[in-house]
Amino acid sequence: MKETLSGKTVLITGSTDGLGLLISEHLAIQDATVLMHGRNNEKGKLLVDGLYDQTKNEKLTYYNGDFASLMEVKSLSEKILNEQQHIDILINNVGIGSGKNEREISRDGIELRFAVNYLSHVLLTEKLLPLLKAGTSNIINVASIGQEAIDFSNLMLENKYDGFFAYKQSKTALIMYTFDLAEKLKSNDIKVNAIHPASLMNTKMVLEGWGYSLTKVEQGAEAVENLLFATTTGEYYDGKKLSKAIPQAYDPKARAELRSVTWGLLDGFI
Repeated sequence: MKETLSGKTVLITGSTDGLGLLISEHLAIQDATVLMHGRNNEKGKLLVDGLYDQTKNEKLTYYNGDFASLMEVKSLSEKILNEQQHIDILINNVGIGSGKNEREISRDGIELRFAVNYLSHVLLTEKLLPLLKAGTSNIINVASIGQEAIDFSNLMLENKYDGFFAYKQSKTALIMYTFDLAEKLKSNDIKVNAIHPASLMNTKMVLEGWGYSLTKVEQGAEAVENLLFATTTGEYYDGKKLSKAIPQAYDPKARAELRSVTWGLLDGFI
């Protein structure tokens, strides 16, 4: 029997552009309850209205929050906790690219790519765990084939900053968290996987950062949607193919060090 999205509640972060927006459209068409997220309230609400006109799906909700602020992520998660009874599928899709090779920091003083591409996802996910249902819920972390071993001696990249390294390091961290969380939730039969959707899709982020694209966002959306009812957990996918992340992602010592740093930075927010 084919799984159906009707009656399922799906939260997609970063869903006002590119990959997240296209997935939201696909799921709305399939009668899912779609919780969209962005950081521009006016734009988000207009997109929800447009998506309703397109699909006639009345189960669409927009949530606003800037992932460059841990306080905003905390407030966002608490709003969702108060308003939603459950989440069947959580797609952590928010991300920023390598930028203009100028070191930037979040509102909390954390290197921006590490904060947005990794730390914010951990905070949101941990806060929303009470809404996930044992045996049926699924978490998909949108990572990247671009990965770099984390340099814990220069984690905030205050020395020799490189924007592409910062991006790749943040994605490695997200994959490491995926593996840890999968182990943590295994007894509840909640699936957690990471995915590189497609290389250099024609999204706003890619075109601004690289100036060209190699694949279409439709390819990435198809790969992510392939995991909506995943039976695997604690895995990394390259598109639709089960793959392997870089070796550090499987290193217990490195993952323990990342956990220690992470919980220290999130102290007071969870």
